[in-house]
Amino acid sequence: MGWARRHSTSPMTPPAVETGGYLLLVDPHGYQQFELLQALAAAGWVVYTVGSVTEAWACLTGRSPQLILLEASLPASSSFNFCQQLQQGPETQHIPVLFWGQGQEPGDRLQAFAVGGADYIPKPYWPEEVVARIKLQVARRETQQRLQTRTQQMLANHSPSPLLANLQKTLHQQTVRLKEQNARLQQEIDERQEAELALRHEQQKSEKLLLNILPEAVVEQLKQFQGSLAERFDDATVLFADIVNFTPLAAQYSPLELVNLLNQIFSAFDRLAERYHLEKIKTIGDAYMVVGGVPVSRPGHAAAVADMALAMHQVISEFSRDDRMPLQLRIGINTGSVVAGVIGIKKFSYDLWGDTVNVASRMESQGQPEKIQVTETTYARLADRFEFQPGPEIAIKGKGPMKTYYLD
Repeated sequence: MGWARRHSTSPMTPPAVETGGYLLLVDPHGYQQFELLQALAAAGWVVYTVGSVTEAWACLTGRSPQLILLEASLPASSSFNFCQQLQQGPETQHIPVLFWGQGQEPGDRLQAFAVGGADYIPKPYWPEEVVARIKLQVARRETQQRLQTRTQQMLANHSPSPLLANLQKTLHQQTVRLKEQNARLQQEIDERQEAELALRHEQQKSEKLLLNILPEAVVEQLKQFQGSLAERFDDATVLFADIVNFTPLAAQYSPLELVNLLNQIFSAFDRLAERYHLEKIKTIGDAYMVVGGVPVSRPGHAAAVADMALAMHQVISEFSRDDRMPLQLRIGINTGSVVAGVIGIKKFSYDLWGDTVNVASRMESQGQPEKIQVTETTYARLADRFEFQPGPEIAIKGKGPMKTYYLD
């Protein structure tokens, strides 16, 4: 019939083949593939059929087949292990292995290719298709072998020609030049990146310094505009605070001690401004100025300023003079419209202007120690949330007597 039947006992030696090719079929039921075996025989192949991997190894001790047909569903994944071992052996790694099987699970096909399989033929199959695939793989392998043999012969029998030697020399020189150019280019790139990094670092330092002087919203506007920058805010709350009897107090300290004391106090106030999302405007001597609702409008700014005023009284009680007497604050608050912005071209300073600012300053300067004096406008905003006591009427230049309240 042109093929050998399956053997299951003693080691087997494949038949010597004078013409055509020799294939090894590893399948427990391979001898039942009558139509396929007939098609292979008609194509000139001699097929040797075995039922296990052990029998297949025995066949490989003789003449190597041109291709192995391997059933994928052999027990304990022995078919995949067998293929992998073939690929690792120097004498067998050239043999193409075609898996065949049901192939319903994608993992089976993927594993077949992963262990070195050349193809996977799903069942049921067409005998003609199997023959065509076998011919393709065998022809591909023979072509590779011929190319490999020819290359080895050329290397063994022919010395490089002068033209080839010159070409190799030129290619080597060009490679060296390209490497040098790449090295110089990489150095320039590294230097430029270092310069950009240093520039970015300096820009960050400059911006950080600017943010310590001006509000962030104003800094962003200054990046886009030149000259003066000012804006009107129709609703803002301004707070002024100063230390009671600061002038005689200053005489008790050396300049360095005085500055250190003020720095501790105002640093504590700065942290309160951050906590209540308010904007510190400036300090003048022992006076501290903060505003709510500027430079970014926000609801509840009057309540936030009131909360900070109460917290400032708590903070100042933690400091004391050299004579053990506690420090005291006077605080004044007013609510209304202001103009805020930066003017000039040197020593930028964000400041506020307007009648609201002047009245808030008067609330502080004409207030009482340890008191938070507010205008009637601010009182109307906060009366439902804070406790107040009536304060005295104060004569304000240009505005006449004004009713005031003390925030408790």
